[in-house]
Amino acid sequence: MVTTLREEIKQTKPFASLEQEAHLSLVRTGALLFDEVEKFLKPYGITATQYNVLRILRGAEPNGLCRNELRDRMLTRMPDMTRLLDRLEDADLVGRERQDHDRRLVRSRITSAGLKLLADLDDVVRAEEKRRLSHLNDEQLGTLIDLLALVRSGN
Repeated sequence: MVTTLREEIKQTKPFASLEQEAHLSLVRTGALLFDEVEKFLKPYGITATQYNVLRILRGAEPNGLCRNELRDRMLTRMPDMTRLLDRLEDADLVGRERQDHDRRLVRSRITSAGLKLLADLDDVVRAEEKRRLSHLNDEQLGTLIDLLALVRSGN
């Protein structure tokens, strides 16, 4: 059964505006999805943010990415990318190397252990995405994607 945001958060007064209700609904939905991803990744020893880094680095193979390039591709803002990469490197999921042409640049690449972890997670992630969204048909999913893109663009 579908519940409204007001019912979920037990709010008795109406929202100040439709924009406020839509904004809070997006925040609530995003938090719910993020929490569920965190929960199913926990047995694999990584967080959703670490998973996102590994996913991005797999897509950037074979060249890898510098820290700022990686930061710019993240789904969520990551203020301390260096420390996150340190943890992934300590876990042997990411390797880093300084560039010869500019020693200030350090390129990060996913390791074979990182690729194996992602391969193990691919079906798990797809199943979770299906579980959360399969009740929407293709047209509804397309509309949702388009509407969210409009929200992000600010137009």
